Amino acid sequence: MSANSDKDIPVNIYRPANPFTAKCISNEVLVRPGAAGDTRHVKFDISGGDLRYLEGQSIGVVPPGEDKNGKPHKLRLYSIASTRLGDDLDGKTLSLSVKRLEYKNEAGETVKGVCSNFLTDLKPGDDVKLTGPVGKEMLLPDDPNATIIMIATGTGIAPFRAFLWRMFKEKHPDYKFNGLAWLFFGVPTDSAVLYKPDLEWLAYRNKRNFRYDVAISREQKNDKGEKMYIQNRMAEYADEFWELLQKPSTHTYMCGLRGMEDGIAEFMTATAEKSGVVWKDFEKQLKKDGRWHVETY
Repeated sequence: MSANSDKDIPVNIYRPANPFTAKCISNEVLVRPGAAGDTRHVKFDISGGDLRYLEGQSIGVVPPGEDKNGKPHKLRLYSIASTRLGDDLDGKTLSLSVKRLEYKNEAGETVKGVCSNFLTDLKPGDDVKLTGPVGKEMLLPDDPNATIIMIATGTGIAPFRAFLWRMFKEKHPDYKFNGLAWLFFGVPTDSAVLYKPDLEWLAYRNKRNFRYDVAISREQKNDKGEKMYIQNRMAEYADEFWELLQKPSTHTYMCGLRGMEDGIAEFMTATAEKSGVVWKDFEKQLKKDGRWHVETY
């Protein structure tokens, strides 16, 4: 039986009316000095209940307290950054990559994201109410020889960390990845490359099966001398990328801020055109075949 057959995908084991209380184990800063903002790798103990999940799924977090109308806060969804085994390989933990949301509104007041600030402020031992897991869109195919193309910006790296750890860091009796994993990762500065030492080590150790390309918009230039965005980096491999997309065993995953979709669509439209193909139609077909996976927020 395949690992991703419908009956084996855990969904909504815990619901908002009856969430699971996890404990924060650790909360580590992911960015290096000089990076804008505050992004954390937060790990939770999920033992003692029935919560389980697969790579590519999301978890709901219910922040404590009430909103301005006196109602409990609504849950927020976060992509899970750990594999089903968790970072300690014992199946008892779950990790998230969380960026603290903080901005000035038009009146000049500082607005803080309720859930992201709750999570980034957690101390070991603190309780967190979780729901889920949810999501079937971003699951990995069963085929260990597939080509997996991953396109991420910022904390959109979370599900791909889970993919890559499963593929290259863990040992599984029933799954040994032998295909090609290719990650395109877009960030503003080198200091904001999340999980950088791990990604570079995995790329070094797995040259045959893992390619890793980073686009650093404020520090690198594209061939027009402008900022290097993720679609500019992909454009350097346009022909090879297009060729891979034609293979029935290639899956493409995109995760990050919704704004990334426009640039990628522009690049795909231009690339498809070179082969006389209308990208919108081709994309529809890829989605229908379950080979084009998008999760943006």
